[in-house]
Amino acid sequence: MAEFVRLEVSDGVGTIRLDRPKMNAISVQVQHELRAAAAEATERDDVRAVVVYGGERVFAAGNDVKEMAGLSHAEMVKLSASVSSAVTAVARIPKPVVAAITGYALGGGCELALAADVRIAADDATLGQPEVLLGIIPGAGGTQRLARLVGPSRAKDIIFTGRFVKAEEALAIGLVDRLVPAAEVHDAALAWAAQFSSAAALALRAAKESIDRGLETDLETGLEIERQQFAALFATEDRTRGMTSFVESGPGRATFVGR
Repeated sequence: MAEFVRLEVSDGVGTIRLDRPKMNAISVQVQHELRAAAAEATERDDVRAVVVYGGERVFAAGNDVKEMAGLSHAEMVKLSASVSSAVTAVARIPKPVVAAITGYALGGGCELALAADVRIAADDATLGQPEVLLGIIPGAGGTQRLARLVGPSRAKDIIFTGRFVKAEEALAIGLVDRLVPAAEVHDAALAWAAQFSSAAALALRAAKESIDRGLETDLETGLEIERQQFAALFATEDRTRGMTSFVESGPGRATFVGR
């Protein structure tokens, strides 16, 4: 049984819930439990979309600095893969993923939020990558995902200075996608995820993989990835159901089965 991260499933939505008081510091154990929760969310057919949530007070204030402070270079060479792979496991969930951000999302917490497809934040939330103030750099995707999301110059400003980014600025630069009052963050994220509970799961998976993989390569290769995914969906029952329903009844009336 996981101690700090659990997957809660209700009505097609899985919530990956971080619960390590006081600030959800991301320790090696939390990394291990994040990978396990992401794997479970990926494998379960009753999970159609995922919310990543740290609770009402804080999303995650960063990696566990106390745990890392005494590590040698050789030890961190071995451990760094764990730091990165935990966040990547969330990014690779082949379903829509939304981060519900309250309080602080800093360092590793910000990197975890960046792994989601969409970020809904409290209007008093604070995000940032302050690792440079510790004499290091982001090590779980911050230098890569942040730059792809907000552009290289904004990412460099945030990472070089280590400054905190308040919610309004985060929205303005595209670091988050929506602001709501803090008390409404979880419900807003659940509502976003719930719209996919009866959607065409294989089409969503193909769309996410096409976008994510395409961003990692040149346009021509990205278009080929899209072409292959598009053609492959014609082998699915959901494609048959969707097109038959459209022809017979018009758009938006199909019942999908995830096959």
